[in-house]
Amino acid sequence: MKTVITIGRQFGSAGREIGEKVAEYFGIKCYDKELLTRAAKESGFCEEMIQNHDERPTNSFLYNLVMDTYSFGYNASSFVDMPISHKVFLAQFDTIKKIASEGPCVIVGRCADYALAGFENAVHLFIYADEAAKVKRIMEKYSLSEAKARDMIIKKDKQRQSYYNYYSSKKWGRADSYDLCINSSILGVEGTVKLITQYVEDVETKRG
Repeated sequence: MKTVITIGRQFGSAGREIGEKVAEYFGIKCYDKELLTRAAKESGFCEEMIQNHDERPTNSFLYNLVMDTYSFGYNASSFVDMPISHKVFLAQFDTIKKIASEGPCVIVGRCADYALAGFENAVHLFIYADEAAKVKRIMEKYSLSEAKARDMIIKKDKQRQSYYNYYSSKKWGRADSYDLCINSSILGVEGTVKLITQYVEDVETKRG
């Protein structure tokens, strides 16, 4: 096993749970909130600050500056002037690359597929689900009414979409941004895990 699996996901699609089970199957680590903790430690930012900016975009003209400084190595002065949200994004971007270079793992969310765009041993997945299944899951998970669960899903997905589309050159949730998109409400959590593990094993065989 040498593949790094990235998982983009709709809120309520069980993407994180599926990611954890896939990692468990292969005996590798799954990074989600853990990624934030590590990014915080390695970048020197306090963890709370990173969590406050996690997957929330900022509408700033400094976007191009960030990508330029990232591409060409950031120097001290441009990094100092950069908004905190951009620094956090860069810290996570670096951490994702570092984690992937250390060996196989599952990374959930946070533009991981974009961060690892040139990484040969990666498989990029997107997990979505039918609205009814997502609403039911969120109602049960957070003890919410149907209306509140629906609102929460819309808000969270808008947030994730804005973040991804802002920092990445691709489109969140669009099929051609990923290697495989799966509707988890068709096969359920266990069935989706089975499908992903089979897919990854077949990809590894093909890549040799």
